[in-house]
Amino acid sequence: MKIIIARTAGFCMGVRRAVETALDASNGQDGPICTYGPLIHNPQVLDLLKGKGVPAISDIPETGEGTVVIRAHGVPPESKEALKDAGFSVIDSTCPRVIKVQRIIHRYAKKGHHAIIIGDRDHPEVIGLNGYAYGLGHVVETLEEAKALPDFENAILVAQTTQSVHFYNEVKAWVGRTHPHYLTFDTICDSTEKRQADILAIAQNVDAVVVVGGKSSGNTQRLAELARESGKLTFHIEDTDELDIDQLKNLKSVAITAGASTPNWIINKVYRFIESGTASEKAFFGIPVSALKMALLRSNAYLALGAAFLSYACSMLQGIDGWLVSAAVAMLYVLSMHIFNHLTAISSDRYNDPERADFYDRNKWPLAGFAFTGGGVGLLLAYSQGLFAFLVLLTMSLAGLSYNAPVIPKRFFEGRYRCLRDIPGSKTILITLAWGTVTALLPALTSANGFALSTLPALVLACGMVFARTVFFDILDMQGDRIVGQETFPIILGDKKTIRLLKNLLVTLAVMLPVTSAFGIFSSLGLILWVCPVLMFVLLIAYQNHLVLAGVQLELLIESHLVLAGILALTWSLCIR
Repeated sequence: MKIIIARTAGFCMGVRRAVETALDASNGQDGPICTYGPLIHNPQVLDLLKGKGVPAISDIPETGEGTVVIRAHGVPPESKEALKDAGFSVIDSTCPRVIKVQRIIHRYAKKGHHAIIIGDRDHPEVIGLNGYAYGLGHVVETLEEAKALPDFENAILVAQTTQSVHFYNEVKAWVGRTHPHYLTFDTICDSTEKRQADILAIAQNVDAVVVVGGKSSGNTQRLAELARESGKLTFHIEDTDELDIDQLKNLKSVAITAGASTPNWIINKVYRFIESGTASEKAFFGIPVSALKMALLRSNAYLALGAAFLSYACSMLQGIDGWLVSAAVAMLYVLSMHIFNHLTAISSDRYNDPERADFYDRNKWPLAGFAFTGGGVGLLLAYSQGLFAFLVLLTMSLAGLSYNAPVIPKRFFEGRYRCLRDIPGSKTILITLAWGTVTALLPALTSANGFALSTLPALVLACGMVFARTVFFDILDMQGDRIVGQETFPIILGDKKTIRLLKNLLVTLAVMLPVTSAFGIFSSLGLILWVCPVLMFVLLIAYQNHLVLAGVQLELLIESHLVLAGILALTWSLCIR
């Protein structure tokens, strides 16, 4: 089945800003935090915030303490002042597009203009907008209500930012014919317009549409209405348990779109659910291919294989013959550390990859035993290569195991940075250095030749490929990492700057490999190994342009670059013999 995710699906700018504001406040402040009213219209996000100690209050108390975050929809000005008077520290996360409409209404209300607001009367955004009209506001839900209004000497026409574009155009046309002196403003958010246009275009080319988002979300309801009006089978769901997968199994294509309040982890969860639930059951030695791929990825077995292959490629680049034990050490170390860290980081996996979190939850004891055994065997193999190699691997293993554990006792320091994981960017840096050590440095350290001129560029290649791979996954996991307070590179720099950084890195690696081979620093393997960073670069661009979607296939493609390095190295070694 072909699955399409609308480019406009998910958080709009205003919602993302509000959620990130609330999450950053909960992760970085010690005092009580709450939101005034539901922050956004999505039950999963509201449950998440409540679980992080950020409840929603519906009434303003006479006295309050701590921080209150104003919802993305905005509030009337008197509510904002009342919160301040009660003693709250107020963080205003009103969407900037909504603030723009508030200012228009306020500016003209001071001149005596009536404000005709096209929107849902009970919607919190509309209630907030009406507050800025200071008694001169008139909320209109239908064209008949607009026609029933008295003729005003001066009036403005605005719309709720998530209003139906078609309906607002209809009202504007009527106002233009009957009240040409009214001032009309186009206040529907361009995100709303694009989202509605997107679903109309996509619906023409698919058999069914799945709309993901809160049942109380106005913009999500309108997306579902537009999908139904297109005549296609339409499902409006909040989570996967509401979707009957059997109704999709015989279809050739399905589109997924989502309202402005729907987080990426829910969209990805729905995508994975449909992807796995409708996959054709091709078998490999009697094992369903889809189940095999999931098992290899969830258990980190494929990633560990990639470590062995990368170690082999780095050994071949450096002209090291005794590569087998080093490759086994790299494989077992990576397998052990990644399993242990997934076992201790299930909280973020619950948002980034719920299926992986469930897999680790169900199999935590067998996986822990597997990781412990693998790590122990890896240390024994390292010891067989020498005491120094053993001590290096032991040090890295202890550092990896302590990554999620508090290093500084709370009685000595109650600040935020008590664990290695609390240091911004630490996850990516430590993974990169650890992989570089076991795949490039240890083979050189334990070889007869020791370190050589080729060791440094081999280390740069290993670290560069692993950094790109890890940060790529960090981009996919941004929302889940922010929820648990994990400050990765994409969260620190932003996704656009991070992608630019990765592109520059991959281009550098692609140029470095053939150049170092041409100058005799590397073996001639570098003349073909440049393919790996180039293909990663292409995959990054494909992801940017929505040509590949977050899911099992993308995970497999990202991890396959490490395996490809080993395959190219093996092919090269066979050809030069």
